[in-house]
Amino acid sequence: MKYPIAWQIHFLMVALILGYSSHAVPAAENKAQPTDFIELAAIMLKDGHSDRALLALQSVDLENKKTDLTRFYTLQGLAYMNLNDLEAAKDSLQLAVKNGQQDQVIFIYLAQVYFGLKDYQKTIQAIVNAGDKASKDALLISLKAESYWHLKETDAAINTLNEGQKIFPGDFRFLKRKVFYFVELGLYQEATNLGREYLKRSKAAAADYIAFGNALRLSREFEEALNILEIARLQFPHNEMVAKLLAHTYLDQGKLNAAAFILEQAALLNPNLQAEAAEIYRRAGRFHKALTLNESISDQKIKLKQRLSILLALKQFERAANMESSLYRTGLLDDQDVRYALAYVLFSSRRFAEANKHLDHLKNAELFRKERNFAV
Repeated sequence: MKYPIAWQIHFLMVALILGYSSHAVPAAENKAQPTDFIELAAIMLKDGHSDRALLALQSVDLENKKTDLTRFYTLQGLAYMNLNDLEAAKDSLQLAVKNGQQDQVIFIYLAQVYFGLKDYQKTIQAIVNAGDKASKDALLISLKAESYWHLKETDAAINTLNEGQKIFPGDFRFLKRKVFYFVELGLYQEATNLGREYLKRSKAAAADYIAFGNALRLSREFEEALNILEIARLQFPHNEMVAKLLAHTYLDQGKLNAAAFILEQAALLNPNLQAEAAEIYRRAGRFHKALTLNESISDQKIKLKQRLSILLALKQFERAANMESSLYRTGLLDDQDVRYALAYVLFSSRRFAEANKHLDHLKNAELFRKERNFAV
């Protein structure tokens, strides 16, 4: 007898899990007990095979009065959670509760699902329903605070963080989160004081300094941001992101030389930053310094385009005009700004015919109308 394909897959799955094959079983044993697919699904979940667990659960007879629906829907919900199908997980876990699941852990799972679905009101209710288990879980307290925050119940969010700090004094996630809440609320002095406390007490990583410094920077609290990031630079001298964020914070204040110097130092470890350092020196009017750094840039397109801008600023038109073949070879003359700049230096070098040749290729009329500083 040839079995349908679905049954063939089913038999193979059972054989692989239980460690036997049909042709090796004596005829007398073919009348074995029916497979417990719920138990099979539980084993698969435990082994990390959520997709196979769902396949096993599809074989469960939900119309059978002996079927443990509570366990069925719980396992199904967990499998969907593991596969990040949150809508399906929510439906299954809710059915588990409806069918008598009384273990409070079910509400912890529901809270995580609701939070993932951005249903913050139900997240809070699920955490409340989890009872004592919620107060023993720092992650759940954090989720509760975040949910209040998303609902714009700021007092409740901060009070929840304070509660978490009392229960878990050695867990600094609550203090850290409170810092960012204060930044978002515009309470910068409080945020700065708490931030320093957090950085001092928590063995903060570079990422913590970066996050806190950037939050202050985005809030235009530049001086406080600089204080935090300068400390980070001393503690993490080889961290590229610290250097870049510090440099850009100086740039926000118009302190070009400080920004360029920091990036120049960082470029000793990452040469890719050399072009940005040179560009900022150019913007600061330190053209010879910019030209020196430009020599070491490996990306030829970036190097040549920047070099053309610097030579224009120095009014070294003949040197700039002599770049024509290099600009052509690298394809930079396809850039209308670059071609216009080359035409300008050729004209300034009294090479009028060559200048006109390039002007004939220009299609953007705006190039001729706007005042130019030739930062190509």
